[in-house]
Amino acid sequence: MLVQTITPKTTYEFAADVRAGLTKPGQKELPSKYLYDDVGSALFEVISHLPEYGLTRADERLLRRHARDIVERLATPVAVAELGSGSGRKTRHILEALCRRQRTAYYPIEISPSALAMCERELSDIDSISILGFEREYLDGLLEVAAHRSPGQHLLVLFLGSTIGNFDRPAGIKFLTEVRRILEPGDSLLLGTDLEKSSVQLLAAYDDQLGVTAAFNLNLLARINHELDADFDLAQFEHVARINHQARSVEMHLRAMCGQTVNIRGAELSVEFLEGETLWTESSHKYSPAEVFEMARTAGFRCDVQWIDEQWPFAENLLIAE
Repeated sequence: MLVQTITPKTTYEFAADVRAGLTKPGQKELPSKYLYDDVGSALFEVISHLPEYGLTRADERLLRRHARDIVERLATPVAVAELGSGSGRKTRHILEALCRRQRTAYYPIEISPSALAMCERELSDIDSISILGFEREYLDGLLEVAAHRSPGQHLLVLFLGSTIGNFDRPAGIKFLTEVRRILEPGDSLLLGTDLEKSSVQLLAAYDDQLGVTAAFNLNLLARINHELDADFDLAQFEHVARINHQARSVEMHLRAMCGQTVNIRGAELSVEFLEGETLWTESSHKYSPAEVFEMARTAGFRCDVQWIDEQWPFAENLLIAE
């Protein structure tokens, strides 16, 4: 067993994205990836255990039940790259099944160094595995993984949870298409997709009674304060979850409770918030089972098989690069 990590860039990109998002005409917004610093990643781990948030448990149930079938459908030899590994707890089911067949190289790709370290600790006890972590954006990391490919070796890319849902539908298809360009025919992508469900169930999941999701969302402002020398007053913002019926998504916002000016010295920015104005931090789009097959086809994949959890409607989809 070998564990290594390749680490990244500076805060320049963070500052540039904060500046672009908070000066955007109309709706202020920030990329959801910035929710996952060390504190955010730890809070999301708590969210995944909340009774209202059944998505992570559905994801793990499917992986546990079908890991052997998934592995048997793969072209081998195969290396595994995971986009947004988180703690790696769910991934264990796939890796253990695969390591019974072959020695396996596993490449977690994460922007959160604490999540990457947690993942490496979680999985390092698996026999016949080597782990090389990349602290990178998804596509940058996947390009580096592809460069490590041995002759004749296939890739299995894991994109679990509901992360594809953070993209709007056109952007999601574009992202899958970019993943496909990095892969070779016969490579595979295991894609998790959260399925459509009632508004009541969704709002409970994204605005839990304990307030953990609110703390997770507000932590983004704390991160900007800490990393970019800003002066957000967290007590003057509140977490809001909204259903966007037209987009078939749940949106997370931070709403200003009064008019205020925020200085972000690390981004050379001073920004005004009106009372009631929101900062849009995340969307989570929901899909129909049939829609995933069409998304796959448009992006250059074939959906070989789809497994659905009935307790919390969620699908794991094994896509094959054509």
